[in-house]
Amino acid sequence: MKIDEVSIRLATPADLDFVRQDGFIPIKIVERKIEQEEVIVAEWNGKLIGYIRLEYLWSLIPYIAVISITPKYRRRGVGKAMLRFTEAFLRDRGHNALYSSSQANEPEPQTWHRHAGFEECGIIAGINRDGIGEIFFRKHLK
Repeated sequence: MKIDEVSIRLATPADLDFVRQDGFIPIKIVERKIEQEEVIVAEWNGKLIGYIRLEYLWSLIPYIAVISITPKYRRRGVGKAMLRFTEAFLRDRGHNALYSSSQANEPEPQTWHRHAGFEECGIIAGINRDGIGEIFFRKHLK
């Protein structure tokens, strides 16, 4: 797989089964997020291989709620390609920053955020199961 062969686009209703696979939120909410252009997918050779689901803090500030890539396609630039698409999409809508987070006990996702240009901007202690904190990241959209 070459990264320039991967198509990044907004999700459509036909993508529902793939983008709801994490099971974090009810299907009706996933359907609404697709309708509201809050889900981005990566596709290769007609097969969905990744997605980003956005949230908006206080209904205003874009935040990556989930980024998921099929394990076989990780470490090939798919996440960064989806991030570039997401950044351009948000800039076109007047946003100047994107937020994301990772559990405090997840060094690999934290490293990914830093390599992708995010800066650590805060932590909420004990918010996750077993009292694990959540580290927040911000990326300025230029």
